[in-house]
Amino acid sequence: MTQYLHHVAQPASPSSALEAEWLERRKKRLMSILSKGLPTLPSYLLDLNALLSTATVDLRKVAKVIRTDPSLSAQVLRLCNSALFGLRCRVLSIGQAVVLLGTERLRTLVLTCAVMQFAGKHVPVKSLLGFWQHSFLTALLCEHVARVVDYPEKEQAYLAGLLHDIGQLPLWMLVMEEQSRHKELPPEDWPDNIPVERSYFGMDHGKVGRWMAVAWNFMPSFMDVFENHHDPSHGQHDPYLLGIVSSVDQFLKTQFVPEVAVDADNELPEIPQAMPHVEEPLLVGGASEGPTFLVHCFPNLSPAGRELVLATLQAEYIQVLPLVQLGMAAVIPDAGGEPISLQERKP
Repeated sequence: MTQYLHHVAQPASPSSALEAEWLERRKKRLMSILSKGLPTLPSYLLDLNALLSTATVDLRKVAKVIRTDPSLSAQVLRLCNSALFGLRCRVLSIGQAVVLLGTERLRTLVLTCAVMQFAGKHVPVKSLLGFWQHSFLTALLCEHVARVVDYPEKEQAYLAGLLHDIGQLPLWMLVMEEQSRHKELPPEDWPDNIPVERSYFGMDHGKVGRWMAVAWNFMPSFMDVFENHHDPSHGQHDPYLLGIVSSVDQFLKTQFVPEVAVDADNELPEIPQAMPHVEEPLLVGGASEGPTFLVHCFPNLSPAGRELVLATLQAEYIQVLPLVQLGMAAVIPDAGGEPISLQERKP
């Protein structure tokens, strides 16, 4: 996967009236995409996330909700019947599939499908593999960090982590339009690169994400996360939720993440058991203060608390990466093979 924010590029000022004209045109088109009414997220999203986050999960209720969405049902059955599970008998029941997948894999898959339905009509899934992987890793790690810092709303931390970069999707839509018209495209490393986004689109994905949160009637704390996860000092509503998402987002930028790609058989590459760091987190005030990014994200947390957060991130990252890769394998469009029947068979 192309690393998010390899380096911070300096914003380029339009060097001519023509460049300024194209910048204004792209900004107006982006505003048009947003103003025409964004599609709503599926109604089952928050319900399923809440069901799957309880201490004792009611799998019958989970299966009942999943059956209401044919696309989600197909993805759940497809994952269960993939070679990843190696089952001898084909799974045809949503109820059986829910039990086999387990709550953690199922929740990742459910939220994946929900968000992908928003983008799928405009941007090819394979163009967004890096975006999805980063989003899922952030979601899972946010939940672990929420436990470490005793944040009470772990479900919100998971969902905020999954959707924190949602503002990139309209930007991708515009890039795809420009590509189809053979127009000038942004640099390849534009995703999550705030200065480049502003110089090409006229705004960054944080601002776009806030507008989307308003359109979807999300709580103010989520608006903060979408807009300010690159600078948590600007948060106004829930500094701990913003700090959790921002800390995970910045931590992932220091890690080696294997490139997301599929081979001819539509299989994802095997994931090593250990991931080398690309760079070490910077320290402030010596080791006593902890990594710089954690000081910015959790200014009121003790140095020992920050070190615990860092240790948790480093340990859990190795564990969640294969899980995310498994979820990615489930949502990549099938390269071939017979379709999965959605009709459940009674025993």
